[in-house]
Amino acid sequence: MEVRELIGKITLQENVSPIERNKVNGTFVIHIPNPLASYYSRFTEVNRPNSIVFVTKDPVSFERILRSTKIINAKNTLQVNSAKCEVMIGRNKYSGIRVMGIDRYTNIDKVQSAYQEEGFDFHKNVRLSKGTDALIRVNKFFNFIDVEDKIFQSPNNKDRFYFEVPRYMDWEEFRKHTFAIKNNISVTNYDIAKGIIYEKDGITDILRVIKPNITVEMVRQIREKYLDKLS
Repeated sequence: MEVRELIGKITLQENVSPIERNKVNGTFVIHIPNPLASYYSRFTEVNRPNSIVFVTKDPVSFERILRSTKIINAKNTLQVNSAKCEVMIGRNKYSGIRVMGIDRYTNIDKVQSAYQEEGFDFHKNVRLSKGTDALIRVNKFFNFIDVEDKIFQSPNNKDRFYFEVPRYMDWEEFRKHTFAIKNNISVTNYDIAKGIIYEKDGITDILRVIKPNITVEMVRQIREKYLDKLS
């Protein structure tokens, strides 16, 4: 099946934790856990970091991050992927580089040092409690396989789907509808986030849903609930 690659943004809410060791001394590094970590960890013997955010002193462009990551991967025989990221914790907003594909916690400082060598300045360390609630926005590339009209699946993760919604929701409206839907649907234990994709005819609003062993029928049920709310 044809894989489409698009660029866009995803917004999610997670309980993040600080990286205290294996980082460049005195810098602020955040771990964003896999929303289904308790499920997936049962099937792997290696405890890998999910998403790491190297918080930068100042905002940096997505283009600069992508160019530097290509150089870093080539120099160090790595396969990390990166994105521009914003993390809102309380009233504080931090900018950074969201990195995935680091194979060990003990290799976080090596990857961070590689970005430092490319000229990135990092934010000084911030005291952060484990499991702190954060709102995260990530600029990223999406890979889609069209499953049916307005429903897509990740080619790299069979448990990850996306579907279109007809209009924009701000975060508070999204939270309100999500709370109501999760209490009025037979599909349980799924994680959902909101996003947008850029297409030649404009912006398309999407929702991303993750659930172990999710089916297209489950995605249809979830999507129909949101369509009812947004009609």
